[in-house]
Amino acid sequence: MSSDATRRPEGSGSPGDSFDLPSDAAGIEGLAAAGRAPAGSPQPAAATVSPAGPAFGSGRVESVPIGRLALESGASLPVTVAYRHDGPGPDAPQILVIHALTGSADAAGDWWEPVIGPGRALDTNRVGVLCANLLGGRYGTTGPTSIDPATGLPYGAAFPQPTARDQAALTWALADQLGIEGFSLVAGGSLGGMVAQEVALARPSAVGHVTVLGAPAAMGAMAIGWNHIQLELIDALGERGLAIARQLAMTTYRSESDFDGRFGRRVEADGRFSVSSYLDYQGQKILGRFDPETYRVLVRVMDSHDVGRGRGGVRVAFRALAAAGTGLTGIGIEGDILFGPEQVRSLVREAGAAGVDALYREISSSKGHDAFLIEWEQLTALLEEDLADGLARSRRWVAATA
Repeated sequence: MSSDATRRPEGSGSPGDSFDLPSDAAGIEGLAAAGRAPAGSPQPAAATVSPAGPAFGSGRVESVPIGRLALESGASLPVTVAYRHDGPGPDAPQILVIHALTGSADAAGDWWEPVIGPGRALDTNRVGVLCANLLGGRYGTTGPTSIDPATGLPYGAAFPQPTARDQAALTWALADQLGIEGFSLVAGGSLGGMVAQEVALARPSAVGHVTVLGAPAAMGAMAIGWNHIQLELIDALGERGLAIARQLAMTTYRSESDFDGRFGRRVEADGRFSVSSYLDYQGQKILGRFDPETYRVLVRVMDSHDVGRGRGGVRVAFRALAAAGTGLTGIGIEGDILFGPEQVRSLVREAGAAGVDALYREISSSKGHDAFLIEWEQLTALLEEDLADGLARSRRWVAATA
């Protein structure tokens, strides 16, 4: 996933680019300054361990050991989590933001910076905002590039495969470690939206409102098929396959109208179509900050997503949110090829049928799936609405249990 965020310095594109190269926030979501590491390095330097213990409001990526985490597969492993927390600590309402496929914990400093901070939609003068790098990630949380204490070598392909529910379990383990009892709002886009649902379903009474942006209740066959092709490329070609897989993925993150408007049939000086040059650039760029095994793990987390699995179906699963009084907003994105608006509408219909106070909203954009990292004015309005609802629900829950 990529975005046209404007924080990228002028003139910082690759040599010979005669078209605008975006800064790539959804696919580069993780470009925290401390988190940039060449592919193949054993442990990305995405976080620092605070000797004083868990830190709040530091405005930087921190690291905390969680202990051993048991996975759905039956495997377990010692886990360290990279996270960033902005704003007040646990005495104030807390917000959880969850990144997408190749992201980092640095939501407030990178990929969602325009909506997090003093006076912004997620106003850190009033609420704490937490974001953590997902298990198996590339930016400080334990993953395939981390050292396996049993061997002294990077886990690599031996890294145990987590599910979206394992990601939720780790999120709550981190919250427990930090002394956060609940979240007034849990929000995430794409893979982050999948994990957000599982976070809410794991502890429904501890979540006021969950906002799902551009994500379904269960991974569909077409998206699984695209992921299958990407992993086949990686299996066959290694890092070269990762570069091509990234190019394939990029075509699903934008809309046809966006590509036509940005590239059309323009040709570069070397004779290639501009769109081909752009995709080649994105494929090479992923190699500078990611590795095949990490990509594989997180893609398979997406494939595992189905909130109805083992719960009697999607509608029955969402009854837990209804019983807890948790609100839900599903935000579809106009022109989204990857997880189209109808998939999000279906999620909202099932949640509503289960008794959840569920709303459907839609981002109007020509950018396709990546709009949840681009359309800042619309995102601000949507998040402000959901946060207000989540705060009200959390207050009612506190009053009822006092």
